[in-house]
Amino acid sequence: MTGHEGDTERTFAALPPAHGRGFAQTWWGQAWLRALEDTALDSGQVKTGRGLARAGAVGAVSVRPGRITAVVQDRDRTAHRADVLLAELPAEQWDRLLDLAVERSGHVAALLDREMPTHLVEDAASEGIDLLPGLGDLEPECDCGAWDHCGHTAALCYQVARLLDQDPFVLFLMRGRAEDALLEALRARSAAPAETAPEPDGVDAAEAYAAGDILPPLPPPAELPADPGLPPSLDTETPPGPGVDPVAVRHLAARTAVEAHRLLAEALRAPSARLSPVQELTVAQDAVRLAVAAPDPALVERLALGSGRDPRSLTDATHAWGLGGTDALSVLEEPWQPLGGTLARARAALDSAWDEDERPALTADGNRWTVVGAPAQVRLGRDGRWWPYRKERENWTLAGPAALDPATALASVELTSAELQR
Repeated sequence: MTGHEGDTERTFAALPPAHGRGFAQTWWGQAWLRALEDTALDSGQVKTGRGLARAGAVGAVSVRPGRITAVVQDRDRTAHRADVLLAELPAEQWDRLLDLAVERSGHVAALLDREMPTHLVEDAASEGIDLLPGLGDLEPECDCGAWDHCGHTAALCYQVARLLDQDPFVLFLMRGRAEDALLEALRARSAAPAETAPEPDGVDAAEAYAAGDILPPLPPPAELPADPGLPPSLDTETPPGPGVDPVAVRHLAARTAVEAHRLLAEALRAPSARLSPVQELTVAQDAVRLAVAAPDPALVERLALGSGRDPRSLTDATHAWGLGGTDALSVLEEPWQPLGGTLARARAALDSAWDEDERPALTADGNRWTVVGAPAQVRLGRDGRWWPYRKERENWTLAGPAALDPATALASVELTSAELQR
């Protein structure tokens, strides 16, 4: 590089042959070459130019606004003057480009480090300012008489790609601004006081609230389908892959549809009627959810094994799930000891649930109160509700949904027993 020749022209000494390396290592240098390779109609001429540039046949390169020039020697040592023209940016686009450059603090620093900021190029392009050349932007002129890119203009473009790798200000000069003038304009903009931000568009909050009664009503909510949707059929001629159980997959899809229907029903409830958010299920709880209506005994056994249960306890768990979800499942499988105020409230509920001469004799074991001499039991949930249980073949089974008091819960046990005896 010989340095500056005035403010608007730079001349770069001929570069040595480019043995064993590409012509563009930076993203902006590669973009420059794409503009050449995508424009040239004769790819053979592009290949010839690449060979000439690689062999060091391109002389000193002169760069000025709108034009690059060099003398290129053919393989027979014939010299040709090659020029490539690139349109200068108009003044209004330069003003906007400089504004964009100072909007981000890293842009100027990157340019001083001889880096082309990607965001600057992208932001400029979004506003119609094409800093890098595109298809058809590199216009060739050569004294060899070619009307399109020839080997000489292509060689010049490949050599300039190497210059751009070293200094992106070469591109700014081609577009119409020398380095000194550009940096001075950037410093002036960076030092200028920031303009007061304009008032945001919109409407005053009080005004918007006052106009609420004239807004159109919201559309009615979607109607809840009567039943969950049916998953697509898995009956295809393709055999399942290794480890894939079609029965399990089909059941999983069906239970997913059921859960989606439940979630939609909850979303469509009035806000005052919505239930408390459901906590994420544990693996053992989710196995119970999936075991509901399982169509295959092998699948039930698989779910039981995976959740640490035997088939009988899984059956009891799915029955409880159907009556009360995770709350019922917790009361079935997790005994606990009421203490302090919780125990006192439980005893008060038991004392007040019946008249003194009608109260059954009960024995307590943690949160479970069993009727003496009868296969009936009530269990207190952690939420204060009472769950009815009936003893069947040495196994306690949930007899119905929860009640707010123990007497109602025990009554549902008696009702269920009467129905079973019919």
